[in-house]
Order: sequence, then structure tokens, then C-alpha cells
Amino acid sequence: MRSFTAMEATNTDEIQLRHVEKDVLIPKLMREKARERCVEKVEAFNSCCKESGFFMVFKCREENSALKECLTVHYQDPAFFEECKKQYIQEKMEFERTGVPSKNRKTKLPVSM
Repeated sequence: MRSFTAMEATNTDEIQLRHVEKDVLIPKLMREKARERCVEKVEAFNSCCKESGFFMVFKCREENSALKECLTVHYQDPAFFEECKKQYIQEKMEFERTGVPSKNRKTKLPVSM
């Protein structure tokens, strides 16, 4: 019986993930992507917090609830988990192929003012 490595497997379902990948790394990717998908709610909450100072706990409850609700919808979506899992596996396979971490592969464009 032969086991598959990430390089040999072409179907992401064939790859065995370690505990830390399933329980830590993929959820981390999910949080990052969920924050991108809830960007309006994140910005509204951040703006409220900046305006409210120490009173943010009381004044920003509505924005905080909306943000939590948006993020929770994504965290509990099995299809979103699978999407993030596939992205993680693709990045892992690319790292094993090139030896370059994905954060170093992505070129950052300078911000023009």
C-alpha cells in the first residue's frame, strides 16, 4: 500500500492533513478570508471604536453584533471550510514544489499616493 505525498496527489481530497493543519492553519485562513468578505462590517466596527474611545464597549454593540454575525456565518459554512482547505492544500503543494512560502511569492505592489 502506497501513501500519497502532497506532490503526488492531484486531487486535494487524497491529501492527509495533520491535526495542526485542520485545527489551526485552515481555521486561520478562514478567519482571514471571512474578514475580507465582511469588510464593510469590519470597517464600521473599527470606525465606531475609533470615534468612541473608552465608550466603545457601550456605543459599538450594534456594529460588534453585525460583525460577529457575518463572521459566524462564514465560520459555520462547510463549503467555505472546503474552499479554504483547497486553497491551503494548493499553497502547501506550491511550497513543496518551489520551497518559497506563499507570503513571499505574492508580490506587493507599492501604494501610490
